[in-house]
Amino acid sequence: MPYRPLGRTGLLVSVLGFGASPLGDVFGRIDPSESVAAVHHAIDCGINLFDVSPYYGLTLAESRLGDALEGHRDRVVLATKCGRYGAAEFDFSAKRITEGVEDSLRRLRTDHVDLLQAHDVEFAHADQIVEETLPALRRLQQQGKARFIGITGLSLKNLMAIAKRVEVDTMISYCRYNLMVDDLDLELMPFAQDQGIGIINASPLHMGILTEHGPADWHPASPEVKEAGKRVVALCKARGVDASEMALHFCLQHPHVASTLVGMATREHVDANLKALQVIADPELMVEVQKMIAPVHNRVWASGLVENYG
Repeated sequence: MPYRPLGRTGLLVSVLGFGASPLGDVFGRIDPSESVAAVHHAIDCGINLFDVSPYYGLTLAESRLGDALEGHRDRVVLATKCGRYGAAEFDFSAKRITEGVEDSLRRLRTDHVDLLQAHDVEFAHADQIVEETLPALRRLQQQGKARFIGITGLSLKNLMAIAKRVEVDTMISYCRYNLMVDDLDLELMPFAQDQGIGIINASPLHMGILTEHGPADWHPASPEVKEAGKRVVALCKARGVDASEMALHFCLQHPHVASTLVGMATREHVDANLKALQVIADPELMVEVQKMIAPVHNRVWASGLVENYG
């Protein structure tokens, strides 16, 4: 398993990270005992970054991950989030974040997390994130409840605007670096490298678009984007290639992304994702895929407050 530095934090994280949202039954009911086995198997295979949130499964994912990590806490870089607690429930106030972190620590069965992140910051006014939320996270860091702090979101413009005003250690960007969208590199990545901010990439399969099963009905992408993804998957299948494997491999090769998070809930998921580390890319197929995607390349959707779009 390759490891990369997480910005200036001094932490080394596995290039493949364990996204724990499926532990909260967000993609369907799972077998809790198998999810524990999946976490242990991932650790044994060298995956050390585990990312979760109280939002995933309305605290269920944190509880299950905490159960699975009992006795293994010292082998992982544990990340959780705060500020988002439901599909439309956001509270980035210092009071809620301070209280919520205590709840998260109890569920995760630990006295601290390695990374505490404000979740989907485009759903709040930037002034609040800068003046209230992040200072509260720094206070929690000073109290030993978190080693480092960060922000997460879809809007690259908003992530960078916040980080220009107040220091953050890390960022999670989702759906902005994969086969269909790669605008992470245009401004945010150079800025992050200059500032020593660790970048974690999420949603390498574009939230299910680059899978045989396809995206969920609620997926916010346009019909044209979904159709392009469907055609890419079909093309890869016709060539005997797993589109998801190829798409994940593409993301794992980014030299400046510390880790790419993938949702996992079973040992089979872990093994399938590990295979992407060994893929040998077919350059001719990649050219065809890029031509197929070209009409919708870098087309994303709006998320959060209008003022934060971008």
